[in-house]
Amino acid sequence: MTNQSKRSLGPSGFEVFPLGLGCMGMSDLYGHSDEVESIATIHAALDAGVTLLDTGDFYGMGHNEMLIRDALRGRNREQVAISVKFGVLRAPNGGVVGLDARPAAVKNF
Repeated sequence: MTNQSKRSLGPSGFEVFPLGLGCMGMSDLYGHSDEVESIATIHAALDAGVTLLDTGDFYGMGHNEMLIRDALRGRNREQVAISVKFGVLRAPNGGVVGLDARPAAVKNF
């Protein structure tokens, strides 16, 4: 990957590879997922130059963020942008029960 292949991420000045990795399917949302395989997929993407991981705080009731945490362990966290969608409220059984888009609902990761 060359510097020419990066794109600026908004006004932050942080640069990311033009393709990101969506991690939703790594938390059982499409059926059973293998944690070892999911972490290996994240590692392969990072090794190929991907610098943007996409998740949501409702993917697997928090499992997705913990999976990304585990995948980034031992890596330079400062080189990876994590996009986190938020606001979907879920019942204990996983069903959607509402939305919360209040500023207080935003979490810093």
